[in-house]
Amino acid sequence: MVIGIKPGRRRERGLLNTDMMVAMGILTLAIMPLAFSFFQEVAILRGSYQKSVAMELIDGEMEVLLAGEWRAFQPGRQPYPLHGAAQTNLPPGTAFLTITGQKARLEWLPENGKTGVQVIREGFLR
Repeated sequence: MVIGIKPGRRRERGLLNTDMMVAMGILTLAIMPLAFSFFQEVAILRGSYQKSVAMELIDGEMEVLLAGEWRAFQPGRQPYPLHGAAQTNLPPGTAFLTITGQKARLEWLPENGKTGVQVIREGFLR
């Protein structure tokens, strides 16, 4: 007989361990959906951020084009280089400028439709 342990305590300790394991299992089951929703929110926030960066770049470039820079380009659709350090935060994609008559259209298209949002701006040329 071990000193300090009463004869009926072994069974009580076993039940305490079982209760602890059940409680940890319930806690794990409660936290798993929270973890998955956290990862989903991160993806949504990243997409919103990338959309706002693309909008900022396209809006700024469209202002420059409408101010008279459009004259340096030929009519038709052509790739357009974006100027701005924020473009490093975008997923891979290409900007296109389309000039038809008195209308200019600047759009940013992601290479993969799942990783970005298409941003389009149009304006009338003077």
